[in-house]
Amino acid sequence: MKTITFYHLHEPYGWMSNFAKYPIEVDGKIWPTSEHYFQASKFPGSDYAEAIRQQPSPRSAAKMGRSLEVTLRADWEEVKESVMRKAVLAKFTQHPDLRAWLLDTGDAVLVEHTTKDSYWADGGDGGGKNRLGAILMEVRAQLRNT
Repeated sequence: MKTITFYHLHEPYGWMSNFAKYPIEVDGKIWPTSEHYFQASKFPGSDYAEAIRQQPSPRSAAKMGRSLEVTLRADWEEVKESVMRKAVLAKFTQHPDLRAWLLDTGDAVLVEHTTKDSYWADGGDGGGKNRLGAILMEVRAQLRNT
């Protein structure tokens, strides 16, 4: 089975990254990237979440979202995958070009490939959970059926 890896925006399939600059509308607001939405969701309804939404780049939004100085929502570990699924689904339903590109990946295994993350990505050696890749494949299957 074919495997497609992605991570850097400038490389093929970089559009799958949450850092790719495709705005999404979720919860009545426009988010510059799915990364902005995901990170802000750690602090729902707060001024801090709004500050994350207004960050000029997904990198700065991610940095704020990973701050150890601000308390995460108590249920974050339980809801983080559903938050990611919501963000990814919004991205690929609100941008017809992205939807087509994702569907064009066929049945390929999608893998976020980086040593920087072993939960959302593969850990660089295939030992990570690759949860973002799995969610992308779930969304792809869902889009096929709609």
